[in-house]
Amino acid sequence: MSIRSCRHLVILAFAILISSTFAQAQSAAPAVEMISADELKGKVANNQPVMIIDVRSSEGYANSSTTVKGAIHFKLRKLRSRLVYPPFKDLSKEREIVTYCACPKDESSIAAAQILQASGFKRVKVLRGGWQEWLRANGPVEPRTKTD
Repeated sequence: MSIRSCRHLVILAFAILISSTFAQAQSAAPAVEMISADELKGKVANNQPVMIIDVRSSEGYANSSTTVKGAIHFKLRKLRSRLVYPPFKDLSKEREIVTYCACPKDESSIAAAQILQASGFKRVKVLRGGWQEWLRANGPVEPRTKTD
């Protein structure tokens, strides 16, 4: 067997190992429940106790003058470290939490929901379609505030 053939086999074996590791990590991630914009609109309209977390990118958040009514913005990359501070620190693990972003497939809001679930929050949902769906559904918005 030539050195070139050996090199190709090593690269192939490494690619298989990486893809199987990635697949295992994806299957180990907790399933995330989705909520429709209409369902969330009903909860907001009825003043139901739900914490709404906006994890849009800093740029996306800065380029928008509004946010979902009652939402708090957190940078996804800082969410895990923020869990030991208010408002999360004293929040019941049974409190309903909805995350949303402006990603095409809700990637950031799913990642945020998985962080919250891994931290023990039991009732975490992702707004299906995120920010764009909320606007399409004419969900209530309010002026955004500066947060971390």
